[in-house]
Amino acid sequence: MKCVDNPLTSVHMKSPKSARQFDIIRGMEENISTPPNSIEAERAVLGSILLDSTGRNEDRVMDLCLTSHIDQNSFYDPRNSVVFAKMLEMNRFSKPIDALTLMEELQSAGKLEAIGGAAYIQSLVDRVATTAHAEHYIGILRNKHLRRTMIDSARKVIANCYDEAGHPDAGEVLGDAERNFLEITGDGGATASWDRAVTESFETIDRMFSSDGHALQGLPTGLTHLDEKLQGLKKSEMIVIAARPSVGKTSLAMNIAECCALGENLAREPFHGEHCRKHPVLIFSLEMPIEALTKRMIAGRAAINVWKLNRAQYTQRERDDLTKNLFRATDDLKKAPIYVDDAAALDIMDLRARARRWKKSHGIELIVIDYLQLIHCAEGARQSRVVEVSMISQQIKAMAKELKVPVIVLSQLSRANEQRGDKTERPRLSDLRDSGAIEQDADVVFLLRRPCRSPKDPEAGDLKLAIIDIAKNRNGETGEVKVNFEDHFTRFGDRAPERKDDDQPTPPPQQERFRIKGGGEEDEAYYG
Repeated sequence: MKCVDNPLTSVHMKSPKSARQFDIIRGMEENISTPPNSIEAERAVLGSILLDSTGRNEDRVMDLCLTSHIDQNSFYDPRNSVVFAKMLEMNRFSKPIDALTLMEELQSAGKLEAIGGAAYIQSLVDRVATTAHAEHYIGILRNKHLRRTMIDSARKVIANCYDEAGHPDAGEVLGDAERNFLEITGDGGATASWDRAVTESFETIDRMFSSDGHALQGLPTGLTHLDEKLQGLKKSEMIVIAARPSVGKTSLAMNIAECCALGENLAREPFHGEHCRKHPVLIFSLEMPIEALTKRMIAGRAAINVWKLNRAQYTQRERDDLTKNLFRATDDLKKAPIYVDDAAALDIMDLRARARRWKKSHGIELIVIDYLQLIHCAEGARQSRVVEVSMISQQIKAMAKELKVPVIVLSQLSRANEQRGDKTERPRLSDLRDSGAIEQDADVVFLLRRPCRSPKDPEAGDLKLAIIDIAKNRNGETGEVKVNFEDHFTRFGDRAPERKDDDQPTPPPQQERFRIKGGGEEDEAYYG
């Protein structure tokens, strides 16, 4: 094996000061043990990347490496460092990373023989039976590299402390030490430019001044009154939609995704300004298969009661009338930039890696996760469910910031609201299931409820009424928004403002009708 240079010998000797520093630390080398490393973990990571290329989730392990900020400097063995550097280059140009292509790339670069030839590449694959433990190997690799980096920084600080001639000011040495250690966990470019941030904020406010009240700061939801409070779904925000089972949280999320992807509201009217274009949406459907999801979206857009259709309760004439809507809805959704990942039981790090890959390849602008409690976290699961959910929540928020897109995540509520004795059974933030970290990490929290499901609620007789309680909004208003929900079509819609004049009551919900954009009487359909 090729000898590896000690980190101490990496001190640059470009000035008398660095030469003095080198002389000081050279005397310490005899007592220095081998820096922390795990050659086996390094080879396991490289082998997992190569093995992953033949599996269903191609590039998953490489994405996990990128998520964990692994680079060629993370490897102690110089052979492994060379191999991973080439893998990074291949990934950057979207080339397949397998043993054969890797050997060809290394051969072309004249580095194959230097790292041990084809036999060494094959040995990396032979060492790994499965990629299931790749995250664990990556954790070991990152831990060892972090320790080596801290040791290297500490030795430089020690050398500066002894070098009184070159560093007469102890305060300067302390400042250098603080900066060096802070840089260890920095990503080298995460600090935003203040003047740029101010300029962008000014431009946002200026657009609002000239928009006649129509401009939103983020993506529209398709529900007018909800957008008035939220001012849209903003970049880097984690938006939680929480409700008890079968209340409509998946329907609400899918309606929002549909509107963003098509650039129009739920009445098929184009949004104002730049939001009228199509925004690519990624949906992680951990609960429902893609077939069930698309069937629900088509039926909702076409105003077809699927259950009634399955039971042959539509007359032939009604079926003929609805066929036009069905074809139109199907054609619209085919053109929508919606991407669905319906893999079950995803680990949060795997989910982040997939999201990053979709963002890179399709320019995703909105992510929907259905739902949080179905995600796993291998590291947190070893401790407790509360810790696991907390870590999942933190990772989702970190993903939103990293990808700079709004992330809608669905969450279950506990039964606490049903046990308090409150007639309305109104949920609270504290009812979020499994962990209070969800409330803490979220920027916006919707608590969705339907009064008709609570017999003692004063509004229980209104079968269409759904209430979106914006219980938390870090950057805007809170409060309740009343909307219509068509249970049979899994479709939300704007609710007409309540009249103050009791002599002119609002027509009963069952008499409301909606018009599908496109023309005459044959394009109208009844709700309910």
